[in-house]
Amino acid sequence: MKTNEKKSRRAQRALTAAVLALAALAGKPAMAIDVDAGDYTALPPGTNLGLLYYQHVDRDRIYARGNQVSGGSLGSDVGIARYVHYMKLGNFTVDPQFLLPFGTLRGTNNLKALGNTIGVGDLILAATVWVLNDPGSKRYLGITPFIYLPTGSYNNNRALNLGENRWKFALQAGYITPLVDRFTLDLVGDVTVFGHNTDFTVAHATMTEDPLVQMQAWLRYNVTDTFDVRAGLSYSMGGLTHVNGVSQGDRTNTSKFSVGFAWFPAKTWQVLGIYGNDISVHNGPLESTRVNLRVMKIF
Repeated sequence: MKTNEKKSRRAQRALTAAVLALAALAGKPAMAIDVDAGDYTALPPGTNLGLLYYQHVDRDRIYARGNQVSGGSLGSDVGIARYVHYMKLGNFTVDPQFLLPFGTLRGTNNLKALGNTIGVGDLILAATVWVLNDPGSKRYLGITPFIYLPTGSYNNNRALNLGENRWKFALQAGYITPLVDRFTLDLVGDVTVFGHNTDFTVAHATMTEDPLVQMQAWLRYNVTDTFDVRAGLSYSMGGLTHVNGVSQGDRTNTSKFSVGFAWFPAKTWQVLGIYGNDISVHNGPLESTRVNLRVMKIF
């Protein structure tokens, strides 16, 4: 009897972790603050970027403390509209920008009870400051603060939401350096801190979350001046949640890989495609398939 009770509690914690992960997903480019290789390249002041993202993710397993506790499917189709403007601020190049997520989240098969939702995610404001900007050697180092405003669609009666009903702040640093021949290395790290969601679930509970840390690395090979192939690794840790002060035992410990390409079919247009999935998940849903597409217009 005690064994069954432990399994039930473990499954419930995993389901809570899955809901939290899906809710968080809609408010950013990816699980934490995923970047695409080349994002920390500083462009000339006066340049503007218009970007449209599409991300499809399937999650077919849920883990608690490293053990699979459920099957089923948690799916999402999320878009992001993004605008970036490069400008000079004193001796530094900066790029104030905003990102607005939108899309749909859904549970199917064994997780059909989670339902589905369509809406808009939390508005994100950001601005990178480049402390190293050397186009001649193609070396860059930028620091980016992110602010997440609780403006997205949220209903405490729904298990899945596009908005998170809480403020968030993140600080990220990214470094780009060329290697041998046509290879380029991107290294990125960030930490996210979370405000409180004081209207969590139908119980109107208070949900808090510990800081979440992510580290990313991308290796690019420039086949031509307008086409590259890339591969990346990411590791996230932290993010333990508490509901009314009670730990949910859902600390993030997730690694994943990605492969893809970027192509300039014209001078001011870029198309990017990425495929990836999780390598390991300690708590929460495992992404079995992730497809990212991005179209960028420079003007």
